[in-house]
Amino acid sequence: MSTTSPSRIQRFSFAERAVHWLAAGSFFYAALSGLSLWTPQLYWLATVFGGGEATRRWHPWGGVVFGLALAKMFLGWARQMKLDASDRAWLRRSHRYAVHDHEGLPEAGRFNGGQKMLFWIQSLAFVFLFVSGLVLWFPELTSVPRGLRFVAILVHPAAAIVAMGGIIVLVYMGTAAVPGAFRGMVRGWVDHDWARAHHPKWFRDIEKS
Repeated sequence: MSTTSPSRIQRFSFAERAVHWLAAGSFFYAALSGLSLWTPQLYWLATVFGGGEATRRWHPWGGVVFGLALAKMFLGWARQMKLDASDRAWLRRSHRYAVHDHEGLPEAGRFNGGQKMLFWIQSLAFVFLFVSGLVLWFPELTSVPRGLRFVAILVHPAAAIVAMGGIIVLVYMGTAAVPGAFRGMVRGWVDHDWARAHHPKWFRDIEKS
């Protein structure tokens, strides 16, 4: 990490942002196309993606692209996402962060406890999505019992709901709750005041480097 100017700090590299937006785009495609196939009330969404047949054909591939992008993110960030005692204390007081009350909150590094927890929730949700999705994608090629296929029908949408809920929280926290966070993922940089206020431990490490 390096400063791009006396008042700006590089938050995310171009490669990190590219992978993040690839994951975001493929996730939203998979989520919306999946919703169109899940219930008749949302089948109208399939028209946006070229009709029912095209949606059924391309929905799994959206999941594949999301999985590849998420795997890349996992390899790049997993070490930084380890939860420690400070992160657990942050999570217990996370409601304060949402209302801009930082009193009593442990200092955050590059990622705070909420971001780390969301990272692991999304990673775990994808494991369930991937395994259950394979069973549903290739039912005639799998040797699993019929009962497990029924379980996959239940697990896949449940995992999707968890993942979509996590994304809703992420979007809210990155825009309305914490102004400036979204800019870091779009432009790659944040200003010193923002970094000092929201990720003070990370800010000090940057200043020392």
